[in-house]
Amino acid sequence: MTSNDCLRREFLAAVTLLLPLLSFAADQPPSAQNNPIWLKLRVHLFQDRPINENGAKLIELSAPARAEDAAVVPVAIRTLVAQTSERYIKTIHLILDNNPGPVAAVFHMTPESGRADIETRVRVEQYTHLRAVVEMNDGALSMSTVYLKASGGCSVPIGKESSEPAISLGKIKLAADDHPKLNQTVMAQLMIRHPNLSGLAMNQLTRLYDSPHFVRKVEVAYAGKPVMTADLDFSISENPHFRFYFTPKAEGLLTAQVQDSHDLSFSTALKISPQ
Repeated sequence: MTSNDCLRREFLAAVTLLLPLLSFAADQPPSAQNNPIWLKLRVHLFQDRPINENGAKLIELSAPARAEDAAVVPVAIRTLVAQTSERYIKTIHLILDNNPGPVAAVFHMTPESGRADIETRVRVEQYTHLRAVVEMNDGALSMSTVYLKASGGCSVPIGKESSEPAISLGKIKLAADDHPKLNQTVMAQLMIRHPNLSGLAMNQLTRLYDSPHFVRKVEVAYAGKPVMTADLDFSISENPHFRFYFTPKAEGLLTAQVQDSHDLSFSTALKISPQ
């Protein structure tokens, strides 16, 4: 055996020993604090304001670590503080660092919600940190972060049903818990029929890239008082779905106004009779 053969064997043996370590390292999320995109977004959105990164004191952000479908990734923001007129969550920025549209949503909350919990579904284009940055009514900022392992969600073709012309574009529906109680938080859902085109996916019928067309604003109110407003981007999944809360203090209408990026508007209402 030549000296070169010995060196080659020693090299291969060393690589074999290192492979498990390399695989382990590749599977670890990168630093949440040092992502260049996040650092730029942070300055753009929040300037030099301090952000408490122990956001778990205010919220719990949850999503599957490895998504089954990168185009439909469920996200839940659960708050640990009640919405009162004295102290409440004012805004929630939902950010996906490595998405083409990183600011997926900005939710504007009010004391009328009772709870600032939000559930929705997002597209994930590549492995990324997902952040929920919460601003309290006194201006204090906190952040909770999770790492998502998913890719291709923004460029995947939309579903066959949504690629057909007659998709009932803009049909929306509100639903709420049965038997709501006066002055108690009630869970509600808003479902919107909309392709939410990102502009990055090829239409499987025309073989062309559709121009972006997505829901960009949602306004929910109860008895004429704002409950939740959302400024949205195409990082929200096709057929947007939102779960949220409100507090009925008397009989009234739960209303939703929706506007998309083509300036089309849709609305619906649901009568609530709390007991």
